[in-house]
Amino acid sequence: MEMTMHFPLLLLICSLCSAQLQTESDNEVIPLAKETEPQRREPTNASDRQQTCVQDIHAVVREMSIALAEQRVEIKHLQRENEAQAIKLKEVDLQKTELDLQKTEVVKLKQQLQAQTAELITIKARTNVTENQVEALKRDGEVKQVAFSASLSASGSALLGPFNTHTLLVFRHVVANIGNAYNPNTGFFIAPVRGAYHFEFYIGAQGHASHASAAVLFKNGEHIFITYEHQPSGRGSSANGATLLLEVGDVVFLHLWANARIYDDDNHFSTFSGHLLFTM
Repeated sequence: MEMTMHFPLLLLICSLCSAQLQTESDNEVIPLAKETEPQRREPTNASDRQQTCVQDIHAVVREMSIALAEQRVEIKHLQRENEAQAIKLKEVDLQKTELDLQKTEVVKLKQQLQAQTAELITIKARTNVTENQVEALKRDGEVKQVAFSASLSASGSALLGPFNTHTLLVFRHVVANIGNAYNPNTGFFIAPVRGAYHFEFYIGAQGHASHASAAVLFKNGEHIFITYEHQPSGRGSSANGATLLLEVGDVVFLHLWANARIYDDDNHFSTFSGHLLFTM
């Protein structure tokens, strides 16, 4: 814009200089006889004016050059801004595309959630019916008092082991079995109600240089606690106990540890006992 404004100015200066020079040329018709020294210097003054006009033109040209350089710089700056804006627009487009994909995924997830919620409601309704039935059965067959105690040998002395693997111990001499939760034929205690139970087990040891006396308490096949005794001679015993939270039908039993021995006789060194602490 500045360059456009300088062109008329340049033309105006050129016109004025030409007109001035023409006027002075017209006024120079003077008789040679009457020429004085100052009059002979006027061409020099006209030349000075012409030089002044040229200088003015050069000044305008310089200003136009400066303005052109500034405009070029401004154009480059605008180009960089346009490139930056273009990059931002691309990023916005990518973000918009990603947002659209996320919205689509959210819609799918909502649909899946709705389907799962409906299925969960159905399952929950069925579960409530089943739980009510189970609770009714529990109330019908609930046993308030459960306790048992038994020793390994029914009569006389008995020495079991060693065996290569864990071996189920069956405590056959029952002294108490309130609630009939312990089976002396299988050695299993089966919880009749959900609750906290406490168990204790004592293992008789007959000294041996190579074999210890050890037994493990199991709950549904899970190793709970062990009792262990090893002495080269004489008799001894070891004991342990545990309180367990049992569900209806959970099984508790003892295993003779692999490569170990256990001893019992009429004095009942080896025993297994348990009782219900409270229902839950």
